[in-house]
Amino acid sequence: MARKAVTIRDVARHAGVSVATASRALNGKDVVNPQTRDRILSVMEELGFAPSPAARRLSLGRTLTVGVVVSFLTRPQAAERLRGVDAVLTDSEFDLVIYNVESVRKRDQYLGTLAQSQRTDGLLVMSLPPPDVAIPALSRGPVPVVFIDVHTPSVAAMPRVVGDDAAGGALAARHLLDLGHSAIGFIGDAIADPFGFTSSRDREDGLTRELASAGVSIPDAWIGHGAHGRYEARDLAHRMLGGSRRPTAIFTASDTQALGVIAAAREIGLHVPDDLSVIGYDDIEAADYVGLTTIRQQLFESGRRGAEVLLAEIDVRSEQPTVVPLAPELVVRATTAPPKEGRA
Repeated sequence: MARKAVTIRDVARHAGVSVATASRALNGKDVVNPQTRDRILSVMEELGFAPSPAARRLSLGRTLTVGVVVSFLTRPQAAERLRGVDAVLTDSEFDLVIYNVESVRKRDQYLGTLAQSQRTDGLLVMSLPPPDVAIPALSRGPVPVVFIDVHTPSVAAMPRVVGDDAAGGALAARHLLDLGHSAIGFIGDAIADPFGFTSSRDREDGLTRELASAGVSIPDAWIGHGAHGRYEARDLAHRMLGGSRRPTAIFTASDTQALGVIAAAREIGLHVPDDLSVIGYDDIEAADYVGLTTIRQQLFESGRRGAEVLLAEIDVRSEQPTVVPLAPELVVRATTAPPKEGRA
């Protein structure tokens, strides 16, 4: 015959307290005397009490879930940020629920409902600029919202974790200039973007401004924009490298695109980095594997810090928005070197 499950009432009876007091001790309420709490917790362990998740959520008045609205979940950047979020939530009582967005309609649906519903206790919005019309509901709704890698002015008054893409582009430019390159190309995302992503544009701006300060400009033929992907970047690089005059170095707005450039160079018969230096952005796991020089934007750390800020907001809503800046870092590996004509 199956053993009857131990209930909170059983715990209360054995500990000599009310059910309400036993429940408060279980939920960590400070109103319970420490000695009484220790006795109740000891009884729970002795009886083998396992609280029902549903009952615990009900007693706390919470869902004990954190929602993450993320764009293009299959991209390695998103996966690495989610690893950082999960590293924090693993040590908490909150479960992680992921809402993947690959269309503007889905974005508007999630941002318009999740921050107003009882489906989550907190919301992380990852690399996804919200429409301006959604900001009032997100900022004043019952569910705290924290943004990660969103740079639009509309979220300036909300908690967020942000990098500096323009500074990252400048780091890439300075590295190539220091190596002696002056024939430099750029490959990034398409200019027309329904989501309002800013990272590729900001990285390009940082690159071109730093080059301009050194008196270097990029010819139009050496600037390529297209859909975010390795094969699209490979095709853009083929056109860039197939002319009579080609760049000695290419900076891309992501490591994924850099891998496409490396593939194109090899197909043409160019050796990286002897004939062509390549530098990416993100520092995804594959970058280390292939020896790619890149700009690290601290993906894991941004997810970890974002989750920490959100848990603090769930506990007590801040009067002033918490802003966590993360500086990009240059990671030099094997795909950048001085141009041939600059070597001794």
